[in-house]
Amino acid sequence: MSRAAVATLALVAVLLVSSGRREGSPEVEVRGDAAATDAEIRARIASYLGGQNPLLTGRELARIADSVMGCQERHDLDPYLVAGVMHTESTARPWAVSPKGAVGLMQVMPYMYELFDLAGNITTIESNIEAGCVILSDNIRRLGEADGILAYFWGGRIRGVSYLHRVEEARAALREPLESRS
Repeated sequence: MSRAAVATLALVAVLLVSSGRREGSPEVEVRGDAAATDAEIRARIASYLGGQNPLLTGRELARIADSVMGCQERHDLDPYLVAGVMHTESTARPWAVSPKGAVGLMQVMPYMYELFDLAGNITTIESNIEAGCVILSDNIRRLGEADGILAYFWGGRIRGVSYLHRVEEARAALREPLESRS
């Protein structure tokens, strides 16, 4: 199946899942994207990550997009930023394990995950995203956005900015309207 077909299926799945949640789709303000609705942002995230990882099912993409949107509400994080970090960390692979032992979509270290009282385990989509968002939002609150993003990758000893550039490139690609991607 082509990437375009996977992205289309993901979009349909996300729209079906999110349409059953609420009447209408409230507009949410995301930096530089004030006109996008909740459903449109979910669809962009699912389409982009589905294009990066065609092995994800429509249901998995919907769960990922829903979890990312929940982080916007609970942790005041730009959903495009969260998805950009996710893309940069794992290329949207829930089963990813780094050589240093970081696990899942957000590449959370097990010793950090143990600090949180979350349902599921470190490989559960929702729990992994939640743990990553708690860490990312705390970093940003303490250090500002750029250094907070860098600290997500480097920890306390930031040694370069290429990670920040990769996250920002993914974030910018996520902001593109779905019609402009083919």
